[in-house]
Amino acid sequence: MATRTAAERRAETAAAYDAFLAACPTRQLLDRIADKWVGLLLVALADGPCRYSELARRLASVSQKMLTQTLRRLERDGLVVRTVTPAVPVRVEYALTPLGQGLRPIMQAIKGWAEANMDEVVAARAAYDRRAAAS
Repeated sequence: MATRTAAERRAETAAAYDAFLAACPTRQLLDRIADKWVGLLLVALADGPCRYSELARRLASVSQKMLTQTLRRLERDGLVVRTVTPAVPVRVEYALTPLGQGLRPIMQAIKGWAEANMDEVVAARAAYDRRAAAS
């Protein structure tokens, strides 16, 4: 058996990932990233660390349970780091990791595209609904 370099082993492992397959871990990551709260949280953290209460205010209508779950999942995936500063009261901040920083421009672009094209989407929905009602 031929000896492979670490780079060759990494390339082989990466080639084995196929997000179109249901069991692929890449699919799980894409599912996580596609969550609406994840995208908004990543963009909210783009300007730097935030406290939990700041994030809750910034993401209007997110429940405390959903915000907590989402932050824990992002921390587990290595996209967000939680830092506890001992003080009275304890200060907890969330920030993007280098891995999360790499995803930030993509999420900001998606958010920007959605905001820039919402009028067209609303018009397309109305036209579709008119056609569907006429059928």
